[in-house]
Amino acid sequence: MKFLQEHNIKFLQFVPEDKISAALAALLDKRNHPILIHCNKGKHRTGCLVGCLRKLQNWSHTSIFDEYRRFSHPKSRSMDQQFIELYDPNQVWPLVDRRYLPNWPTLADPFD
Repeated sequence: MKFLQEHNIKFLQFVPEDKISAALAALLDKRNHPILIHCNKGKHRTGCLVGCLRKLQNWSHTSIFDEYRRFSHPKSRSMDQQFIELYDPNQVWPLVDRRYLPNWPTLADPFD
């Protein structure tokens, strides 16, 4: 990273949607609980995953982005927020076994 900064090279890293969907499917399986969500620094990839989880929990974008910025500050990235906003949570449901969904009151259950 230091080399990139010294040479004014922009580093772009994208979170693949299929990886987020697979991780969300694991989060939505109560057999995996308790579960710890973390990445290298616990901010950007973790923030994207949790932001997408919040979409599944029917949070507003405003609330999702407030939480994201609170925990990613001072290194919040608009690209992460755009990823969260554009992520389609419907791609998770085919990966989920409804028998093991956690009993979270705000979880949108498309199987109903």
